[in-house]
Amino acid sequence: MERTLGLDLGSKRIGVALGTGSVATPYEVIDRGPDHAADHRRIAEVVAETGATLVVVGLPYSLDGSRGRAAQLVEAEIAELRAALETPVEAWDERFSTVTAHQSLMEQRMKADARRRVVDKVAAAVLLQSWLDAR
Repeated sequence: MERTLGLDLGSKRIGVALGTGSVATPYEVIDRGPDHAADHRRIAEVVAETGATLVVVGLPYSLDGSRGRAAQLVEAEIAELRAALETPVEAWDERFSTVTAHQSLMEQRMKADARRRVVDKVAAAVLLQSWLDAR
């Protein structure tokens, strides 16, 4: 079965989700290291652990669909990931993924400190599920 890794690249944490077949599930949260190279090594380890054949990275477009500063930073890191990984890397519109993740966790009555620990990987699952559904 094809496995896809979804990444929500944040400034402090990277949310990781795993898609198997047509379902995305939260996988882990990677705390940012001292540099992108360290983060990318961990992502490469996760790709190997899961057997992922594609990495989908959330691209944070502005609400109007334009590419703001955040999207530009992620695009630059996507270029770095493409150089660091042997697995193909694809960008995907992630607008509202974190908001959707927070809403879902609040509906489950999860306390704020518990939400902070998992929201990044849930956001990664939301964006990856969107990508899977669009296929």
